[in-house]
Amino acid sequence: MIYLDNNATTPLDPSVCEKMAWFLKEHFGNPSSLYPLGRNAKQHITEARELVAKALGASRSEIVFTGSGTESDNFALRGILQANPDKNELITCAIEHPAVIETANYMEKQGKKVTYVPVDSYGRIDLEALQEAITPQTALVSVMQANNEIGTIQPITDIVQIAKRHGVPVHTDAVQSFGKIPVRVDRIGVDLLTVSAHKIYGPKGIGALYIRKGTRIQPLIYGGHQERQLRSGTENTAGIVGFGEAVRILMLRSDQDNKRIARLSARLKQGIEELVPKVKFNGHPSERIKSTLNFSFLGLEAEALLLSLATKNIYVSTGSACSEDSEEVSHVLGAIGLPPEIARSSLRLSLGRFNTEEDVDTVLKELPEIVRRLRDISAFDPDPA
Repeated sequence: MIYLDNNATTPLDPSVCEKMAWFLKEHFGNPSSLYPLGRNAKQHITEARELVAKALGASRSEIVFTGSGTESDNFALRGILQANPDKNELITCAIEHPAVIETANYMEKQGKKVTYVPVDSYGRIDLEALQEAITPQTALVSVMQANNEIGTIQPITDIVQIAKRHGVPVHTDAVQSFGKIPVRVDRIGVDLLTVSAHKIYGPKGIGALYIRKGTRIQPLIYGGHQERQLRSGTENTAGIVGFGEAVRILMLRSDQDNKRIARLSARLKQGIEELVPKVKFNGHPSERIKSTLNFSFLGLEAEALLLSLATKNIYVSTGSACSEDSEEVSHVLGAIGLPPEIARSSLRLSLGRFNTEEDVDTVLKELPEIVRRLRDISAFDPDPA
């Protein structure tokens, strides 16, 4: 199997799996219980929280564990606007993850004003438009740090500077950037930041939201005292422990992983552009997550290409895993100006820790032939008169 869909989810690191299995067997107590079995479970949560906080340049008390990156995004957007009823405006970006876009759409139906700031053809936000969008009624600016479909990195520090001049807090979805580029809240200055374990070789079903100390925010879930009463419900203890272990490994080896992945990705990109005619690369040429490659294969339907690759045990995607079942054209590719027929021909290949040189060799061997065969079937003319 050649797995090139690491932006959708990463394989569980063996060390994370071992740590979680040990914890599940040895520490099954409820962390809210006062006797030693519960206290031991609570201590492991505290240790995991410290690891996440350290990696993000935050303090332990600023990390709230959630059930996913999607929940963290919902918590940030809805929690801030609910805590500031005198302000009813949200500003976000046209190429956000569905967790932010759909939440913003919901809030519009609740009577909030939402501004979707446009991006250029590389997916970089229009800073002048952002500046113009901010008003005294703006409660929050939410812009993702790196896009999940095309990998483009946003100028978060510039965004924070603009927002801070108006006293507006900033949230960033760092799910795709955490572990791939430096993500330090003490440097970029955001007030809220979303991360998720299953994008860094940890388990699914556990995320976190960094909330800067002093930030006014309303909980989404009520019913208990967990997570400082900001996220009630018995903790996903094994997931949290797995998240902490994934972060511990990340801090040890992310530099070497990222350098190796960047080399593999560059070789794969160059090979596709040399061996496959009529392909268009989507995303910023330099300001992007290097592990993410998005190509439009002109004249083809991406789904047919994806399924053909799957017959060779090569797994890629057509975009966000949270919208794979949708028949709509990617809103990200539409926002950067791709016409629907080109957007529908686009595949995302995302590399990770466990990919190898042999994986790249195999893809560069199989992909050109699959594209040629599918174009022959569709009578595609690569050089129309």
